Amino acid sequence: MPTWIDTHCHLDAPEFDPDRDAVRAQARAQGVACCVIPAVEHGNWAAVRALAHRQGDGYALGIHPMYTGRAEDEDLDRLAQELERHRADPRLVAVGEIGLDYFVPGLDAQRQDRFYRAQLQLARRFDLPVILHVRRSADKLLKGLRELPVQGGIAHAFNGSLQQARAFIALGFKLGFGGAVTFDRALQLRRLAAELPLDALVLETDAPDIPPHWLYVTAAERAAGAAPARNSPAELPRIGGLVAGLRGIAPEELARACHDNACAALPRLAQII
Repeated sequence: MPTWIDTHCHLDAPEFDPDRDAVRAQARAQGVACCVIPAVEHGNWAAVRALAHRQGDGYALGIHPMYTGRAEDEDLDRLAQELERHRADPRLVAVGEIGLDYFVPGLDAQRQDRFYRAQLQLARRFDLPVILHVRRSADKLLKGLRELPVQGGIAHAFNGSLQQARAFIALGFKLGFGGAVTFDRALQLRRLAAELPLDALVLETDAPDIPPHWLYVTAAERAAGAAPARNSPAELPRIGGLVAGLRGIAPEELARACHDNACAALPRLAQII
């Protein structure tokens, strides 16, 4: 059985409260050897750290762009203190989830950018890679990375152009592919997954979000009473199998490559897998 790494899984999310340990056990039984659990705000830093230690996974600490509106300015100082306190923890693999979101209405773009740049500075200070939230913001994120270079990381849920993909790769980043690539209509995303260099890809679920097509519940189905889909890390091998098919390689080959790529992007993973 191939061994997989889910490089982005919000296993601490409330959707998993009823059966979190069972969900992780199911994923492990499917060959998911490690999950990376990124934080989104000050209030869940302790939870993701404790969960990663309990499950044998990795975690990242940061302030998500969608949470910058309710974050306090002092949270940046608190983040610096947390990174200092746990800097020797091999399970702390990155600063994240950080970035910019120009899709969700009502977010303050200037405040997002200030938090993004401040967290890039922290990644530089603590010599950690970053896990980037990229939604209609690739060019602005790249500008920040060129001005404040970090050791690399992962562009999570990448859905940009080939030119943007190459720019992230040139800056030392791997590109995260997950449930969105499983949809037939995602032609550009599938083309990237098939044609980008194999050493540029990592796999992720973003569970409980971004379900693959086989879990997706349409608006009409929800209106008829169907429950919203809950993605889980156990879906990663099937997602990986689909990406392998797009590339014309065996799932085992893709799993090995993505394992190596994840460890290259997040070097501390190699100490805990």
